[in-house]
Amino acid sequence: MRFLGGLAVCLVGAVALAEKPKATAVARQIDAMIAEEIGLNPGELAPPVGDAVFLRRAHLDLLGTIPAPEEVQRFVASQESQKRQELVNQLTKRPEYGLNQARYWRDVVLSRRLEDRSIVVAPAMVEDLARWINDGEPWDAIARRFITATGTASDNGATAILVAQDGRTEEIAAEVSRIFLGVQIQCAQCHDHPWDDWKREQFHELAAFFPRVGVRLVRDVKPFTLKVNVADRPDLPRLRTGANLNKRGRPEHYMQDLEHPEEVGERIEPRFFLTSLELPAGARDAERRRALADDLTATDWFAMALVNRYWSELVGEGFYEPVDDLGPEREASAPKAAERLAEAFATSGYDLRWLHRTILATDAYQRESRPRRTPDEKPFTANVAQPLRGDQLFDALLAAIDIDETQLRRIGGGGRGYGAVTPRLAFDAAFGYDPSDARSTVQATIPQALARMNTPQLNRAVQAIVARLNRERDRDATAVARDLYLRTLSREPTDEEVAIVAEVASNAMWYGSAMEDLLWALLNSAEFSHRR
Repeated sequence: MRFLGGLAVCLVGAVALAEKPKATAVARQIDAMIAEEIGLNPGELAPPVGDAVFLRRAHLDLLGTIPAPEEVQRFVASQESQKRQELVNQLTKRPEYGLNQARYWRDVVLSRRLEDRSIVVAPAMVEDLARWINDGEPWDAIARRFITATGTASDNGATAILVAQDGRTEEIAAEVSRIFLGVQIQCAQCHDHPWDDWKREQFHELAAFFPRVGVRLVRDVKPFTLKVNVADRPDLPRLRTGANLNKRGRPEHYMQDLEHPEEVGERIEPRFFLTSLELPAGARDAERRRALADDLTATDWFAMALVNRYWSELVGEGFYEPVDDLGPEREASAPKAAERLAEAFATSGYDLRWLHRTILATDAYQRESRPRRTPDEKPFTANVAQPLRGDQLFDALLAAIDIDETQLRRIGGGGRGYGAVTPRLAFDAAFGYDPSDARSTVQATIPQALARMNTPQLNRAVQAIVARLNRERDRDATAVARDLYLRTLSREPTDEEVAIVAEVASNAMWYGSAMEDLLWALLNSAEFSHRR
């Protein structure tokens, strides 16, 4: 790939001059290039999903929740030839679209936090990022916000990376590279990278863009918050040491001499390892971080990192795995297709809606799910079922039992004070995972089962649904079962499932515990807790 040969290619001029590519046209190109590069034969490919599965899949991927029963019936019944494309266009315009993405990136950033108190930034990060995405702000502009952020964590969600890494120079540099470039250059912090062509000096030259950033606790403020502190005063000493270094920042960055760790080490000037960007020691913090943000977001690596991550999230496997470790020595599954999609994303102006519309229009996305492939099997022959993140599962539950979050909290009471464990927080704690980790490592746990069974608000909401259905006794058991399947799994029950319900319904227990048991069984099924 052209960005793996050394210096990254600047795309800014191309983006400014080129017309935004058509999502469907690029989708067709990507499918054709994947088939050619991997050598896919029609007989190896999973068939396309039906309309009901596509509808549920798109809702979970774009909005983080499931469609209402009437939406399923209406979409399946529609004969419009472009209904899938139109659905995606409409979903990306809804406010839940930005909210779902913001929660995803919150998990990416905060799953690897060094400072647990940095969780205080989560509400502001979700609120701000959701607004920026829904307003159509391009990904490069959003990335620049995070890299150059100042202010308090509770007021500015863009401070998330800085406060999550506790203001520590090396860790901030490593996370900025990992998240926005897909490059894990932190392995070169103490020595040359063991398996990539990054040198120790290159890591510390990147870190030299961030030494003046610190994070401190804001005292005498309730609830507490953290503030990004910038050490830019000209009267500061050339070097400070001690435990409070990451709280206040320091003027310059020093690379420790490993043979003489007691010494300060060599002062390092800011230099970006992918471009020719250099700044002198003494440059102000704002100049350093702004220059880095501008150069970083103009590289091919920047576009590829986002494209690869989203492709993995939506199709089930990235062109590169892991999604945050592209590395110059890595080989993509379909390098030409990956490069074409990254190039088109950059040409679109780093438009996240465009990227979602493009990937969801591909055959690769719209194929049925199969179990994750073995190493000797070809990639992208099928989609792969994804476990729902904590927020997705929680919102899907709310949609299934026809209640909003405010009503749910009112049912159970409590959870009103600052830091109170609300049902959403409990679900996120039980079901949340680092989205950068391989999905094969995400396992079901006992706390997850307990979170669903032992949340009193959910139990009461389920009982309310069953009581409502009981009042509609003129509806036969098949109609009730159809309603429950549509509201939970977004599909009609199969003939076998209808037959089982009919057998149970012959017993008087149907209008009591059996109906409630069926609803709980559906809510606790693997089909409900996964995007398939």
